[in-house]
Amino acid sequence: MSGITSQDETFETKVSFQDISRSDLDRPNPQDYVKHFKKGLSEDLVRQISKDKNEPSWILDIRLQGLKSFHEKSLPAWGPDISQLHFDTIRYFSKGSDKTHQKSWDEVDPKIKATFERLKIPEAERAVLAGVGAQYESENVYHNLKKEWEDQGVIFEDFDIAIQKYPELVRKYFTRCVPIADHKFSALHYAVFSGGTFLYVPEEVEVTQPLQAYFRMNSMNQGQFEHTLIVIEKGAKAHYIEGCSAPKYGSESLHAGCVEVFVEQQAQARYSSVENWSKDTYNLNTKRALVKDRAKMEWIGGNLGSGVTMLYPCSILIGDYARVDHLGVAFANTDQNQDTGAKVTILGKNCRASIISKSLSKGGGTSTYRGLIDIKKSADHAIVNVECDALMLDDHSVSDTIPHIHCVNDTASVTHEAKAGKISADILLYLESRGIDEESAKAMIVNGFLDEIVKTLPLEYAVELNRLIELEMEGSIG
Repeated sequence: MSGITSQDETFETKVSFQDISRSDLDRPNPQDYVKHFKKGLSEDLVRQISKDKNEPSWILDIRLQGLKSFHEKSLPAWGPDISQLHFDTIRYFSKGSDKTHQKSWDEVDPKIKATFERLKIPEAERAVLAGVGAQYESENVYHNLKKEWEDQGVIFEDFDIAIQKYPELVRKYFTRCVPIADHKFSALHYAVFSGGTFLYVPEEVEVTQPLQAYFRMNSMNQGQFEHTLIVIEKGAKAHYIEGCSAPKYGSESLHAGCVEVFVEQQAQARYSSVENWSKDTYNLNTKRALVKDRAKMEWIGGNLGSGVTMLYPCSILIGDYARVDHLGVAFANTDQNQDTGAKVTILGKNCRASIISKSLSKGGGTSTYRGLIDIKKSADHAIVNVECDALMLDDHSVSDTIPHIHCVNDTASVTHEAKAGKISADILLYLESRGIDEESAKAMIVNGFLDEIVKTLPLEYAVELNRLIELEMEGSIG
């Protein structure tokens, strides 16, 4: 896991995440600005957010519907215990700087820019990305797209700005994939959403470089509620990456973002994320895609860091010959409960779905795969394969698999395979007999276990995920 950088000599800049340390992720900036932003949720706050952003009335209506549904709905009665999440202690909106929505890193507040430089974001943009968005607390501080993609009609914009610049286009899709009242945390999201990304790729345009957004929470008790709306038109193709992190304070924070993806006929969309919130964070995110005829959706996710995660990317295959691939890895360390999985609903004919879930647990952590396969009567000849592999690195960690399969079509084929185990003592002995120390040997085994997922990421981000897992593995002996 060491010493890997890009080998493509066309890159002007080599990007190495190898010198990122836990202190880079956990180090906060000063947070004097939070005194201007109150904790707690109210209608006054919701209206103030909308007013400050100069939003049209239809957006305020969505916010108020969300607030009403949030108060009406109960916490989920299944999954990890989130009863210790106290909504009145969360700060639902704050800005770390008045310098927001910049198109040049030189214009970003120097202290905030330094945070993103530690996380290698500007460096990665220069080397391998078609565009980058950077959000700090509740608002984007930087958002930019390379001109070659602008010239082809691609829109990659801060979601708040997109509402102003492309209102009809946003209105056509916003809330259509994830309804406002879908559940308690989608309702909360729509009440206080801020920042995020709007990505629109016109017909037949193939964006050959990934686009990335990075979301950083800095202050204690912060909530972040970015909205990501992606539209890939007929025959188009794009890869979007999200990264996330937050420092550790010993007091709860909340992430309840939302991702809506529309994959039109014969289009291809790949959504990759590496989420590495602190253990203070409740990560209660909602992600969903609508996939049309002969289109393909890929979800690739790495979940680490947060104390509690409930995250189940969902794909609804509404077109014939549509396809979805879910690839996910979760790492549960001490005092962590990673409850992750995937949901697939199939309505179209001759559709295919593949779910591969890998989990690691260590130090008494709990990792759970929770999935739903729902094959409707119209879904003739659907084929679904689910594979869940769990690797436990000690004797007191926990791994569970909780699949739910609902099929009302006799022509469909569904397979589910689950495996759980520990690192083999024989394999460790073999590697140590070849002069490899125990910690390095364990790291090699973990790398091999995750290779199927890591290799789907661009090299720089595969290295980043490997580095984050390496940080989690430190001290794994004994």
